[in-house]
Amino acid sequence: MIGVFDSGVGGLSVVKEIFKELPQYPLIYFGDTARLPYGTKGADFVKRYSAKIIDWLLKRGAEIIVIACHTSSSWAADFLKNKFKGVPIFEMLGPAIKEVSGKKIGIIGTPGTIKSGSWEKKLLEFNPKLKIYSRACPLFVPLVEEGWINKKITREVAGEYLKEFKNRGVDNLILACTHYPMLERVIRRAVGSGVRVINPAESVARELKFFLADKEPLIGKTQFFFSDQPYNLDKISHLCLNQKIRPIIKDPF
Repeated sequence: MIGVFDSGVGGLSVVKEIFKELPQYPLIYFGDTARLPYGTKGADFVKRYSAKIIDWLLKRGAEIIVIACHTSSSWAADFLKNKFKGVPIFEMLGPAIKEVSGKKIGIIGTPGTIKSGSWEKKLLEFNPKLKIYSRACPLFVPLVEEGWINKKITREVAGEYLKEFKNRGVDNLILACTHYPMLERVIRRAVGSGVRVINPAESVARELKFFLADKEPLIGKTQFFFSDQPYNLDKISHLCLNQKIRPIIKDPF
């Protein structure tokens, strides 16, 4: 069973890509909606609660963990892999970085993800010659959660946030937040057709499929847990999964 967690509902965009690649595998999702957003929290908080969530998922039967949260992937992935040795843990950075091409890379994410500098560090380890430009885009998350995917205000905000990437001539733009793939059309329009947009959710789903290629899926039922009632879940689940999901509200912490 695959365990997936995020600070809220945005991780459903990762679930979407896992379902595409591995429709036969049951999944247990936990969204920590009682304590969101992680993107504005400190590293110690993110590490502490990410560890609590993984421990809870393992006790619920998860055998593989996907850290769908980019902030947790940035602040806590190495800590979590060390703490839960022997558990396959997939985070959002590594798989996406392997798909980077070109010399000028743009990164957009939450303030916490951008502040961590993790994407820059990993990208430069991958290729020290890269030129990297990053920008926090905090308004994207509430716009998605309102369902304002293609409103004029959303296009204007995207244009303001992303004009620097267009002016700098970036080759790739990494969507370093689980909400941002839901704005992919607007983002692509803002940066121009010459920029390759990388959705890490697609990257991690492909890597997970490769890892599970010779393993049999456990028979079970996918479940969606949230630590508090999620805001606009129907809109987000429809955007990501084209269906309504039945949330189980449970705060184990």
